[in-house]
Amino acid sequence: MRDIRPIRNNEDLAWALKEVDVYFDTPPEIGSEEGDRFTVLCDLIEAYENKHYPIEPMEPIDLLKAHMENTNRTQGDLGKLFGSRQRASEVLRRRRALSKEMIHLLSSEWHIPADLLVVPYKLAA
Repeated sequence: MRDIRPIRNNEDLAWALKEVDVYFDTPPEIGSEEGDRFTVLCDLIEAYENKHYPIEPMEPIDLLKAHMENTNRTQGDLGKLFGSRQRASEVLRRRRALSKEMIHLLSSEWHIPADLLVVPYKLAA
């Protein structure tokens, strides 16, 4: 495998990102030398970014709001899912906790991983 090196700093990271950029335009064949190079570079990039730029997990309600925004869903859509617009409003304002049934609906209907929604969070006072 040609020209693979550890990523020790942001300069190395910039080099690795530039190297993998071409593979997104023309994906290499899986199992080929270039395919293996792409995989190794991506693994190195991911490891470096996870160590130096960790992403904090979101609280369930923040995650739900972000998912709604990214999928162009509204509070009304959430209300339809939960059976009540008021219930959706209470959840989004942290006045009501997500129930097991709500988490199941969000997971099965909206494809939000349930393990991200079962994390404890504070309700509004």
